Amino acid sequence: MFPNRLTDSRAFDIARAMLEGFDKHYRLFREASAGAKQRFEAADWIGQQRAQAQRIEFYDMRVAESVERLQTEFDAATLAMDVWQQVKLHYIGLLTNHRQPELAETFFNSVTTKILHRSYFHNDFIFVRPAVSTEYIENDDPGALPAFRAYYPSKESLHATWRRIVEGYGLERPFENLDRDIEHVVQAMLGELGGFRARANFQIQVISSLFYRNKGAYMVGKIINGFTETPFTLPIIHAPSGRLVIDAALFGEDDLLMVFSFARAYFMVDMEVPSAVVQFLRSMMPRKPRHELYNSIGLQKHGKNLFYRDFLAHLRHSTDQFRIAPGIKGMVMLVFDLPSFPYVFKVIKDHFPPQKDTSRELIQSKYLLVKQHDRVGRMADTLEYSNVAFPRDRFEDELVAELQEFCASTIEVSDRDGDGVVELILSHAYIERRMIPLNLYLQEASPEQMEHAVVEYGNAIKDLVRANIFPGDMLWKNFGVTRHGKVVFYDYDEIEYLTDCHFRRVPPPRHEEDEMSGEVWYSVGPKDVFPETFGPFLLGNPQVREIFMRHHAELLEPEFWQQHQQRIADGHVHDVFPYDPQRRFARARPASKPRRDEAVAAP
Repeated sequence: MFPNRLTDSRAFDIARAMLEGFDKHYRLFREASAGAKQRFEAADWIGQQRAQAQRIEFYDMRVAESVERLQTEFDAATLAMDVWQQVKLHYIGLLTNHRQPELAETFFNSVTTKILHRSYFHNDFIFVRPAVSTEYIENDDPGALPAFRAYYPSKESLHATWRRIVEGYGLERPFENLDRDIEHVVQAMLGELGGFRARANFQIQVISSLFYRNKGAYMVGKIINGFTETPFTLPIIHAPSGRLVIDAALFGEDDLLMVFSFARAYFMVDMEVPSAVVQFLRSMMPRKPRHELYNSIGLQKHGKNLFYRDFLAHLRHSTDQFRIAPGIKGMVMLVFDLPSFPYVFKVIKDHFPPQKDTSRELIQSKYLLVKQHDRVGRMADTLEYSNVAFPRDRFEDELVAELQEFCASTIEVSDRDGDGVVELILSHAYIERRMIPLNLYLQEASPEQMEHAVVEYGNAIKDLVRANIFPGDMLWKNFGVTRHGKVVFYDYDEIEYLTDCHFRRVPPPRHEEDEMSGEVWYSVGPKDVFPETFGPFLLGNPQVREIFMRHHAELLEPEFWQQHQQRIADGHVHDVFPYDPQRRFARARPASKPRRDEAVAAP
């Protein structure tokens, strides 16, 4: 049965209104991203952080605007389902020549699911699978930059070509000594490639826009020579002179995986065709899931959509069961995982023990704080979902019993679609990359692994401090070890801004009875922290204590924390590099070894 002309016209108007909502969103998103270049050149680090946090909020604001418009202009919630089918078909037609069709499809889903009843969330009304291909999309406007640029140097023109590549980004702040830096790059490249032995197709490809984050701008590309492709990134930073320098040359997939880590904030990069940028990045980091690449360039809502598609595909092709995650059980979160899937699922409990003075709303605000903050390579990113449905038969009975006991308000087990399939539905959950809990790692670590992990643990805390974050609960179980050996914090329910805390030294006991008593003899405010009391909780293992005290003893002194509070209050934004400081070019290394509390750790 064909729709009548009036219905079809109305469906087209709705589809067009939805696409206008998305186009407004992406225009504002791109303006914020493009503005990163000017903020970088002006050394406006506070403005860069503010813009990054604000950009995260854009998507939900535009979705809410579109929902309100559809309800006001079209009374969308009352429309018949055949109208919604036509809306989707018209929307697909409007995306035929669109440059961000995959993002527009996700936007359509976000708006539609705010309006329709859940029983209509299937192929007829939302994009369960992509309908428009993102292959070979190009910005063919006259004078527009392609997603990447290619250069073909000879041995003689290698230096000149690299200079042309750098100058092609149009940075207006001058370099301190660009020829010197390019010579460093050329020598690093020749060392990586084992000299200059060019094949017929030798070329250097670079993404046309720089990637901005924290206090750095990153040139990202790859060197192609015969059948070999070598990924690289060149970080550009401000030197003490105020001019720009190329700080290092990083080569290989592992280096790029550290730069694009899930424990780092989202890059700001100007993109007309984001799918082309992701395709280029994936060619250099094939082990990194596409959803994490979209997340890394600030398109986390589409990344979330892709993650869920990957998750459903994994469920279809696996048979293992969800279980309670290994490790010490938390007092605030119930954590479970699927052994064959490298993520954990976290659900807020209904009730907390007396020592946890918190609430569901406060915990959610902490996770939002982390989402909007620069995670400096030390805090895992989270994906937040509502009304997630799982097949009940994939859950171990012990896990279901714990969910029903501790998370009763969040869990529903039913055949709510009436199709005979029993589902376990979580009204709210966080999903994070799975890591080895640090306490478990230390139990099985060799002496060398233990030393590395304890040093990394202290470096992680110091990086969080530099980013104005006090982790609150610093127990080993709240940190994890990644496959690259980095230590990352992942338990956010007690997190605070460092500048909101009051770091104190424990007052001396008033008399012998105080000293012998197990009770606290001094007043403690809600934001008071006593660093010297960390030791008994953290350093019971003599081997761990010896390593910790050798590398990070200052963490037990209130002066360490107070000094960083003052620097942050003075407006100082620390350098935190996503690579080993020893990879920095020689002219950038300090002449003498810095004090332990000043050394910048490699996240």
